Parts: sequence; structure tokens; C-alpha cells
Amino acid sequence: MAAVLVLMFLVVPLVELYLIIQVGQAIGALNTIAVLVVMGVVGGWLMKREGLGALRRIQAQMARGQVPGRELVDAFLILFGGALMLTPGFLTDVLGLSLLVAPVRAVVRRTLAHRLQARVVGRGRPGRFQL
Repeated sequence: MAAVLVLMFLVVPLVELYLIIQVGQAIGALNTIAVLVVMGVVGGWLMKREGLGALRRIQAQMARGQVPGRELVDAFLILFGGALMLTPGFLTDVLGLSLLVAPVRAVVRRTLAHRLQARVVGRGRPGRFQL
């Protein structure tokens, strides 16, 4: 867990700073700022669109009396992607934007389901956990 925190708070900002400097040297400071702003605006629009879609699916599942497990995970991933978009930088913007795209979210959701199944059910025991 400590390694993850070091990665998040030390390595990621350094990588972001390096990338911003490299892009700034290649295309200029104003263009770099413009690209970051445009990525933020596009990410905000996409987060709103995908988030409202997830909310509608959650409401539809609940109206049918079903537990909206997959939809809740999608909503969490959309929220996480939006939070990454708030962090200035190219790496976090790319990761955040990728979580706002439905096919990428499906892959991440399956990966999370497999990891959660391994932790909850345990290896070698019967059972299946789906999201």
C-alpha cells in the first residue's frame, strides 16, 4: 500500500511535469496550455454524458427491482475518470479519458471483477462474481 501512495504522490507528478515540459518545448507553452484546457473541456463533457447515461441505467435497473451492480461500477469508474481529468497533466488526462470510454470501462470492470472474485471467493473454491 505504501508503494502505491509513493507512486501516486511522488512519481506521477514528476512524470506529469516532465511530459508537460517536453510537450511545451515541442509545441510551445501556450499551445501546451491550450491542449490541456481542451482535454479538460472534452473530458468534462464526456464525463457528464457518460455519467447521465449511467444514472439512467441505474434508475432503470432499480425500477425493475434489480440490483444495479454493473451500472454502479461504471458510475464509479466515470467518477474516477473525471477526478483524473481534474489533475493537470497529459498522463492523468489520457487515463481519465480512457475511463470515460465505454469499451475501456468494460475491460476495467471485468478485471476488477476477476480480482474481487479472487479475494472474496478465494482461489480453488466454487463461485462466480460478476459485475
